[in-house]
Amino acid sequence: MQKKFLSVAICLLAALTMTAQDVDKATVTGNADAAAKAGADLQKLENAEKAWKFDGTVGLNAAATGLVNWAAGGKNNVNGIVYAKLHLLYHKDAIAWETNFDTDFGMTWIDQKEDAFQKSSDNIKLATKFGWEFKESWYLTVLGSFQSQYALGRNYVDGYNDIISKWLAPSYTDISVGIDWKKSYKGADFSIYLSPIAGRITSAYIGENWNRRYTRENALGALQYNIDHAADAVTKAASQAAYDAAAKVYDNMGGYEAAQAAGTDIRTQLQQSYGTYVYDASGNKSYRNARAEFGLSFKGGIAYTYKDLKLSTTLALFSPYQGKGFSLKDLYEADYGAGSWEARDKNAYYFDYSNNNRYFGHFDVDWDCALSYQFLKCLQVTLQTSLKYYNGTLIADKEGNLSERCQFKGVIGLGVGYSF
Repeated sequence: MQKKFLSVAICLLAALTMTAQDVDKATVTGNADAAAKAGADLQKLENAEKAWKFDGTVGLNAAATGLVNWAAGGKNNVNGIVYAKLHLLYHKDAIAWETNFDTDFGMTWIDQKEDAFQKSSDNIKLATKFGWEFKESWYLTVLGSFQSQYALGRNYVDGYNDIISKWLAPSYTDISVGIDWKKSYKGADFSIYLSPIAGRITSAYIGENWNRRYTRENALGALQYNIDHAADAVTKAASQAAYDAAAKVYDNMGGYEAAQAAGTDIRTQLQQSYGTYVYDASGNKSYRNARAEFGLSFKGGIAYTYKDLKLSTTLALFSPYQGKGFSLKDLYEADYGAGSWEARDKNAYYFDYSNNNRYFGHFDVDWDCALSYQFLKCLQVTLQTSLKYYNGTLIADKEGNLSERCQFKGVIGLGVGYSF
């Protein structure tokens, strides 16, 4: 009996041992499979994170000047600029998608009664390009970009300040297809883009209600200025009476319609300044909210990072595929005689340069540079420059003479900034 019991016990023990071994093997195998799957998922996540790259700089630069009994002269002032330069890149296998957003806005306060607050900087730039790498470092690319500003721009002079720009007036929208070359070398990223198939839309969009409102303000601006800067109550009352009388005449006699007919409304003036117009064969002008052109585009860029120092520069060129326009000089002298072109009222002819100069071989230029150095983790020194030259964009000099001119802006500042 004892032998039978012992035999049965040994058999049960053997069976349990074999079952336990099978269970352990299944558990180990299952754990190994789960670990392998988890490792694969983690690798996929790491690869996805490596495919995306997001970096940039955001900050606030401020400067203040205080003067007390300063013999050399000057005025107390405070200047502040908020800025952001953001870069997003997706690069996996043969696909590359890159987006850049650069923006800034600045105001200046000057210790003076007239125009104490003035806009000092206002800029929006958004560009994105999608490319397919058909050969190492070479991409077939579609590019889109947009430039404009946030707030009204005014010409700060003595007296009333005329409006010279606004949101979408001007704005520049580019769409193109071309070849992009990209290369990284010793911490520097290089990019060269060439497109023979490029479109540019230049806008000076002004809605009817907006145009009506600010044309009225422009017409009565000098009188409103007298009210705002009256030296005493008597002068202010007299200025108010003059304003009310002029406003009544303006409203009752169709001042807005008269300004449109004379070409002095804000819409016409801005569309003149930014060249959104067409000519007919006789040289007559008609204005539009936008001008579309087809041409050649080139863009080049360098971005370099060394420890806490960042340098970036971009150059963009555009030239339209069109022949040289007819000569306004010939048309003018045909009506008024030889030599009359040089003696004309230059301000009455906004387009004496633009029509002749906006043809293939004459390039619009945008060249931007930014240098920043970060120290003590949150303090940052920045230097930003911007150079522009647009054929057809006319700018007045100190004497009021209009012409195409090179535009330049430089900003250096010390402030709170963060790079990532």
